[in-house]
Amino acid sequence: MNFTRDEIIETIRMVQAEQLDIRTVTLGISFRDCAGPSISCVADKIYDKLMEKGSELVPVALELEKEFGIPIVNKRISVTPIALVAESCKESDYTPIAFAMDRAAKELGIDFIGGFSALVQKGFTRGDMNLLNCIPEALSGTERVCSSVNVATSKAGINMDAVRAMGSIIKEVAQLTEKQDGIGAAKLVVFANAPDDNPFMAGAFHGPGEPETAINVGISGPGVVNTVVSNLSKEADLGEVSEVIKRMAFKITRVGELIGREASRRLGVPFGIIDLSLAPTPAVGDSIANILEAIGLERCGAPGTTAALALLNDAVKKGGAMATSYVGGLSGAFIPVSEDAGMIRAAADGALTIEKLEAMTCVCSVGLDMIAIPGDTSAETITAIIADEMAIGVMNKKTTAVRIIPAPGKKAGDFVEFGGLLGRAPVMPVSSFDSSVFAQRGGQIPPPIQSLTN
Repeated sequence: MNFTRDEIIETIRMVQAEQLDIRTVTLGISFRDCAGPSISCVADKIYDKLMEKGSELVPVALELEKEFGIPIVNKRISVTPIALVAESCKESDYTPIAFAMDRAAKELGIDFIGGFSALVQKGFTRGDMNLLNCIPEALSGTERVCSSVNVATSKAGINMDAVRAMGSIIKEVAQLTEKQDGIGAAKLVVFANAPDDNPFMAGAFHGPGEPETAINVGISGPGVVNTVVSNLSKEADLGEVSEVIKRMAFKITRVGELIGREASRRLGVPFGIIDLSLAPTPAVGDSIANILEAIGLERCGAPGTTAALALLNDAVKKGGAMATSYVGGLSGAFIPVSEDAGMIRAAADGALTIEKLEAMTCVCSVGLDMIAIPGDTSAETITAIIADEMAIGVMNKKTTAVRIIPAPGKKAGDFVEFGGLLGRAPVMPVSSFDSSVFAQRGGQIPPPIQSLTN
């Protein structure tokens, strides 16, 4: 891949002035050969394989940062869903595996490791149930381990028994990490249509159909896109707005492709995908909300927000897809409240509500992400919120997810503080009307008629 002199100069400017970075280089590792008769045996195999396969990830990433001058914010590992690996064991307590993963990640210098996960969209196996039961202790007792549970697909429908279980688990995880404002729940995602190659946490895992190892790259760049949109004349029509976003998404993705290819070559690991998602940070100017406001909204959440987000998401995909043949993961625009300075301001001002965020998830990546809610919100209400978001994903054949934090001891209007990329967030009010009868029914919501595509 060749870059012109002007492109190099422009990239340097974007890094220095507009927070351009590679959000993550994620090494996927298969654990399918780590099954064994006991948890201690599996945990030992997993630790040894992580130390073997992951030893060069951080050194290579640091080399690339230095050589190319592009910050790589996170170095991460994703692994085969642990429920699939540990089911060979007679024991039901899988937490020693989470502790082994966390220990290896710490020794390797990895920021996060994802894959303490289960795929339960159509029902549970013994291993799935064991893993779900261990999530609270695993996430509250580790620093770097992330967990995800896929409870729905467009082909299978929604496993409401799993959704109900996750409502209770999220409450328990938050309570166990009460001293950190419930941060354990920030490492837990509930998915519909989860992709196998997602490099972003907390939902990353290395799917069963993936190779032995792979390098997946997640790009960033909201600040860069915000600059080009802000520089447009107020008279520019929305077609022109889309065009400048497409062009910038192409340039950002070329940077990600370069880093991914080089990391793949130096590590001797197959190149996987580029996730085109615009991932914001709490830093001022690195915000998806700011882009939407630059398009013409007084505040993110105002009427027109969903349409502006749809334009942004589509333009990012069109521009990025021209810069790489290997698009994957989530690919679009993220709207995590606590990780986006503009979203934080909009939520604190009352312009952005959970209901408006839910509408926005119909047209962007992921879903209800990094949203703090009152700590006394019931498990049944959380279950119903998850079910709503899963329905959007299932009916629209897209990935949706819920990463929600019932902040212990907090009420609407308070703030939670997570620090780093997880940021801070206002506690958002939740509807007081009761959904408990719906949440307790359980069973399977059947897949939509459009799932019959064969």
